[in-house]
Amino acid sequence: MFTFKGKVVWVTGSVTGIGKEIAMQFAKHGADVVVHNYDNREEAEKIVANLKEQGTNALLVEGNVTNKQDVEKNVEQIKEHFGKLDILINNVGGSPFKFPFEDIEEEHWDKMIDLNLKSTYFVTRAALPLIKEQKGTIVNTCSAVVWSGGIIGGSPYTAAKGGVEALTRALAKELAGVGVRVNGVSPGLVDTPFHDVNVGEKYPQIIDKIPLKRVGTPKDLAGAFLFLASDYADYITGEVIEVSGGSRMS
Repeated sequence: MFTFKGKVVWVTGSVTGIGKEIAMQFAKHGADVVVHNYDNREEAEKIVANLKEQGTNALLVEGNVTNKQDVEKNVEQIKEHFGKLDILINNVGGSPFKFPFEDIEEEHWDKMIDLNLKSTYFVTRAALPLIKEQKGTIVNTCSAVVWSGGIIGGSPYTAAKGGVEALTRALAKELAGVGVRVNGVSPGLVDTPFHDVNVGEKYPQIIDKIPLKRVGTPKDLAGAFLFLASDYADYITGEVIEVSGGSRMS
């Protein structure tokens, strides 16, 4: 069984979907948890209250991870409250719009790169001194769209997530010498608020091609994050685990 007793984990974007489940599962397995919120304080406070009721030392930090000052403030809060950080889960990301490539304006492109890739840069850079002190670990949320090409109209998201995957491997190589492991988890089609309708209704043709014949759930993903952050993965770095129901085989 995984055990994270005495460990502090920061999960960005942890109020809904995959991030929320990751935070809850780390807490279930003994970790102290930093919950991150951007625009849903009521739900964030409920999550933190729930974690505290279960005996978890939980801290709520808030801000826009595409804003350097917000991120640096979050890290200071973590340092003041816990004095350390063992595990960083870069989970913030999204694809809030779709456009044919020829219709993509510079502002659209920049927003997608900022949300998915630049946020990973800001958070990792700010948190790295604490992570290095603990010889900790970083797990980034990548995406199966990197190999599949994603859906029509989603090229900026695909490009941004490609950057996250490449950065994962680059950091793994750079930080191995100081004892910090960096890996990624690549979700396939997952049933979360990331999609604006029930994924079974929106993507039936994709589901039909998934060997396991269903969409993933946040719980399906959380286990991969816990494994990569655990002692069981001490000799794994620079890897990206795909959790997609076998989609790559179709």
